[in-house]
Amino acid sequence: MTEPLKVGLVGAGAVAQIAHLPVLRKLKGVDVRALCDSDLPKARALASRFAVKDVFDDIEELLRYEELDAIVIGSPTHLHESHILAALSANVHVLVEKPLTISTVSAQRIVRAVEKRDRTVLVGMNHRYRPDVQLVRGFVQSGELGAIESARGSWHVYRPVRTQAPWKQRREQAGGGAMMDLGLTILDLGLWLSGNPTPIRVSATLDRVVKERTVEESGSAFVVCEDGMSVFLDVTWRHIGEGERFGVGLRGTKGTAAVNPLKVWKELHGAPTDVAPTGSGSRENPFVASFRAEWAHFQAAIAGESKPPALQEHVTLHRVLDAIYRSAQDGRDVQL
Repeated sequence: MTEPLKVGLVGAGAVAQIAHLPVLRKLKGVDVRALCDSDLPKARALASRFAVKDVFDDIEELLRYEELDAIVIGSPTHLHESHILAALSANVHVLVEKPLTISTVSAQRIVRAVEKRDRTVLVGMNHRYRPDVQLVRGFVQSGELGAIESARGSWHVYRPVRTQAPWKQRREQAGGGAMMDLGLTILDLGLWLSGNPTPIRVSATLDRVVKERTVEESGSAFVVCEDGMSVFLDVTWRHIGEGERFGVGLRGTKGTAAVNPLKVWKELHGAPTDVAPTGSGSRENPFVASFRAEWAHFQAAIAGESKPPALQEHVTLHRVLDAIYRSAQDGRDVQL
């Protein structure tokens, strides 16, 4: 009988509370051994809620006293690099919440460190694992949509400053605001679904920061790739409207596709027709399904049955994000 994967969680924030722990509680082959957070009372309350035995307030103690196979890093972004390196030094696999880290330079250091260790490091881009995104990915890979010429996406939420963790309002700790928080996901889906074309030019605009925060609440960016393919993204934490808005669309030479709601259009018998599979929906919430599938991939990668996405993809994402912030600051296009 295979031993369960012994896991520790670093960070007792929202993603641990509403995503990882609820999924892991129902996942076979995983034993959550400990939680770690600098806010010890918060960690103890969460551990009690999910029947996790041990609690720590320092990652070094977690790695020293627990015999772990893997950790989940959900700490503030500026701590990701040090926490990943600590886990690698302890010979532990890593699932790190997005973004991988705070900058391109940091991402490059992490990639070099991972290359020296025989450990899996997977970045939690859970939206890649949504059932509707996976269906669209299948249509793209089969060639049914032809060459992808453009991707467009938006993510609009209402998230007032008072409802967010204080570190998310500080550029030096979060790396950015809505563009880093929401735009990263849209950018990643646009590039990944299109086959990872190489970005070469960026134009962007962001709202102005104010005294109480050093990050943007809204922004738009246009990314041009070397084969002519382009990605447009628009994000905000200040959405004034009915509910949250999230969606991504692709335009190909033979058809189009969209996520949330799922649509796949091709020309059949001289007329545009939606060919998205019917009855393909699941009763499971796409958010929950994405984390469950992400964990299945992480387990398979650790077992050597699958490969994690290349970390170099995240170096590219950070290069584009750095260019977005430069473009917005300087008011000009930025070449990559």
